[in-house]
Amino acid sequence: MKRLMPRTLFGQLAAILFAGLIAAHALAFYVIVSERTAATKGVMLNFMEQDVASSVALLDRLPAAERESWLPKLERRTYSFILGPGEEGMRPTAPISMLLLTSLEEVIGKNYPLTASALPGPREHLQVHMHLRDGSPVTLDILPRGWPMAPWLLPALIGQLLILGTICWLCVRQATRPLTDMARAANAVGPDLQPKRMAEGGPEEVARAASAFNAMQDRVKSYMTERMQILASVSHDLQTPITRMRLRTELMDADPEQRDIILRDLQQMEEMVREGVTYARSAQGGNEAPRSLDLDAFLDSLVFDYQDLNKEVSLHGAISTPVTTRPLALRRVLGNLIDNAIKYGGSAEVHASMTPHGRAEIRVLDRGPGIPEELLQAVFEPFYRVEGSRSRETGGTGLGLAIAQQLAKALGATLTLQNREGGGLEARLTLGVEAAQD
Repeated sequence: MKRLMPRTLFGQLAAILFAGLIAAHALAFYVIVSERTAATKGVMLNFMEQDVASSVALLDRLPAAERESWLPKLERRTYSFILGPGEEGMRPTAPISMLLLTSLEEVIGKNYPLTASALPGPREHLQVHMHLRDGSPVTLDILPRGWPMAPWLLPALIGQLLILGTICWLCVRQATRPLTDMARAANAVGPDLQPKRMAEGGPEEVARAASAFNAMQDRVKSYMTERMQILASVSHDLQTPITRMRLRTELMDADPEQRDIILRDLQQMEEMVREGVTYARSAQGGNEAPRSLDLDAFLDSLVFDYQDLNKEVSLHGAISTPVTTRPLALRRVLGNLIDNAIKYGGSAEVHASMTPHGRAEIRVLDRGPGIPEELLQAVFEPFYRVEGSRSRETGGTGLGLAIAQQLAKALGATLTLQNREGGGLEARLTLGVEAAQD
């Protein structure tokens, strides 16, 4: 049963209401047909009893020579008279035939003994045989028909069902629309913490829910902004004492080897602080405004910059479509990905293409050690490093991919990692619909 029910609340409510309407209309149709059948059956049998009794009495009193001329006058829509013994057949068993035979036996069976036979054919056919007082055989030839029903009754009920179904569909859609809008607003909240405000109109319950949701968004934005400001402030303030410690260490009259170790530790601390500031700022995507960008020229410039530094970076493919994005944030994302590819693979391949869904896709490939499958999502967490490959000895702070992921979300893009066949890693950046428009 659960598999047959739609997964959405709108679908479930609509299905329940439609099922109830269909059941109610089916019951109404059954009641109407039953009542009309009973009423029509009574009227029809009463008329037939009186009419057949009068017709038989008339034929019985007419001279034998005049009976033939009266047969057309006694003919009705469903039965007629035959002056003769009729045809032989089987005993009738059909419900309508049995009902008619019982009724006729009660009305004229006492004066005119009856026998009946059901004739074969595509439709129900009944003949009732009797003899008049002078011994002449007479046959009542009956072609029973179902109880009449107005041809417009069933279409009218179907039309009524469609009208009520449409009204129910509109009502359910109107009732569930605020839930859809709330889900859409929740999904629209990105790392830039720019909430999508919900309209606080409509019914009282909907207005209260929208107001509570907007207030929740404001509180979340306030809390996150406060924490990011704390992180940025602490990271920024640490740079000054670290710089002073570096200067004092360089002026210290100490063992050169120990001084170099201290300077290297201070350099790592300074790099972590700088990356912490960058991560805090990337969470909100910065203050850069989106603008139209020739992505092919942008990628050419980025790759040439690495090649000027004698880095083995190559570009393959093209987008051939301008995109609307934030160039500085995009450069930082791709720069982090290319830096990782060079650091752990020695070289980087940048592939650009359009997906069948009209999105811009940029892939950065390397032939490094890759990442264990179970850690492909964990590496996006701040300060997470894969043991054995991403360690501080190689210069990693564990924030490069976290920053790239934050900026990608701020761009409305998706960033995913997957291992390559034959070794290496593929980082795939797909610009979303809002970030990649003609």
